[in-house]
Amino acid sequence: MSGPVKPYLGVMPTIADDVFIADTAAVIGDVHIGAGSSVWYNCVIRGDAGSFIRIGERVNVQDGTVIHLNGPREDGSEHMPTHIGDDITIGHSALIHACTLQSRCFIGMRSVVLDGAVVETGAMVAAGAVVSPGKVVKAGELWAGIPAKPLRELRQSELDYWPESVATYCQLAANHIKSGNSSR
Repeated sequence: MSGPVKPYLGVMPTIADDVFIADTAAVIGDVHIGAGSSVWYNCVIRGDAGSFIRIGERVNVQDGTVIHLNGPREDGSEHMPTHIGDDITIGHSALIHACTLQSRCFIGMRSVVLDGAVVETGAMVAAGAVVSPGKVVKAGELWAGIPAKPLRELRQSELDYWPESVATYCQLAANHIKSGNSSR
């Protein structure tokens, strides 16, 4: 099957009608993407391995990002899906793996959020940071480094910028759709 949206073992992604998906992206298997979201160039969102990915509304998954999950293991341990809330910016080339991003958080460019980690509402992962498995990035905190640790409390100006970032990407996606750049 050609195009960026593909089934896996008969399960097709479920994508809201107004989602922008770049023609060089790949959205595969048990993936749900909510209204107003966008999946940019060279992204991979792979819902296979016996689990699922849920992406909320108005989420922008920027160029080169990979989103995956962890399926059930032979030892009987549970699968680990990926849950992404609403109104989130995921910066260029991030890796989001079997974790939870609560609504209205911010994920910096080239950052990594690993299995079982949680980024709470109103939290930020700095560019290039690696959030270790099982860690919780608390609301109001900026985490940075490898491994990521709390760096400082977020500034009001940073919190105020996030809705602007979401709105900007919603408009960019709408413009790409109008320009005929959407694969859908």
